[in-house]
Amino acid sequence: MRARYLISFAAAFAVLAATAWAQNQPAPPQGEGNPPSSPKQNTAAPKTPAPPPSVTIIGAKEAHGVLGRDVRSPTDEDMGHIVDVIVDRAGVVRAAVIDFGGFLGVGSRKIVVDWNALHFGHVADKGDSITLELTKEQVNAAPEYKEDQPIVVLGAAGSLKPLQFDSQ
Repeated sequence: MRARYLISFAAAFAVLAATAWAQNQPAPPQGEGNPPSSPKQNTAAPKTPAPPPSVTIIGAKEAHGVLGRDVRSPTDEDMGHIVDVIVDRAGVVRAAVIDFGGFLGVGSRKIVVDWNALHFGHVADKGDSITLELTKEQVNAAPEYKEDQPIVVLGAAGSLKPLQFDSQ
């Protein structure tokens, strides 16, 4: 398994190195097939090539996607499933949108819960659920999430930090 990651990394690095090498090659000399260059000479300094992007390898057991994951209460009650993640302007994950209640999409509603109220301790397999540190009654009482309207985030006691925004 580790050998596969190393081979993938080496292949990605080789492609990046070949691309960087090709970008640094001088233009072909002008000849009969090439049009003459304009009489103006470019006096600007040559552009330095961008550094290659960094590559990070995350092991299959280290991280998992959360969209579509079931959410359960600490007493193993069904709390719905995650349908979206909300980030602030700095890119910090602030909350998760959970589709709660209903059956096969009928009668369900979306609510927003604080990211810190979610626990990801047992998400090794796609079938594993995420635990929400709230009761079913608290979630039932939460206001519904609607796009393009102010977001009311339900959080565990004392875990919420106000979202700062400007009125632009």
